[in-house]
Amino acid sequence: MPVVFASIVPHPPIILPSVGSEEDRMKVQKTISELERLGRNFKKKSPQKVIISSPHPDWGFEVPLFFLAKDFEGDVKEILIGSETPFFYFDKGQEIFRKNLRNSSEKIALIASSDLSHRLKEGGPYGFHSDGPAFDDELMNSLKKKEFENIFKLDQKYPEAGECGLRSISFLLGMLEESGLDYEVDILSYECPFGVGYLVVDFVL
Repeated sequence: MPVVFASIVPHPPIILPSVGSEEDRMKVQKTISELERLGRNFKKKSPQKVIISSPHPDWGFEVPLFFLAKDFEGDVKEILIGSETPFFYFDKGQEIFRKNLRNSSEKIALIASSDLSHRLKEGGPYGFHSDGPAFDDELMNSLKKKEFENIFKLDQKYPEAGECGLRSISFLLGMLEESGLDYEVDILSYECPFGVGYLVVDFVL
């Protein structure tokens, strides 16, 4: 199978050395450490193509591959996520993999760029709402159990969560499922010091 690497990674600019202060970066040190570990694993797998699903149309193009591999010379494709249902993107991920990647001879990495709820603390971007922590907890539990049908309903169950990653994650899950690979979901870290959920997941293939 062509897929050699798959992960969910957060995308706060503050984790980059050129953006975040040392004090801020210390607050998300676990996230940074696990991203760096993922980066080493990414480099070891030597993918030739990287497919990134991003929920932000103005992010993702020419993203510095700081945590992946500075000397990566492969092909990076971004698939921008819109406002359709999470299941739509799961289905779209399956379709794209089936039509374009199943018989590929290249080694492929799949990355879902996503933050979770933005409503985890009063001082966060959108204040606190109980939907926020409930959404994050249920998403992580559902990922561990591979309960995809439950994942697709989380935006309806917790409409005030203020999340941005559900559709991006659903797209990646669709590609993984269509690949037919056996995998385990390893949640490497979860932090929310600034009121936004930062989740790092390695899909152990």
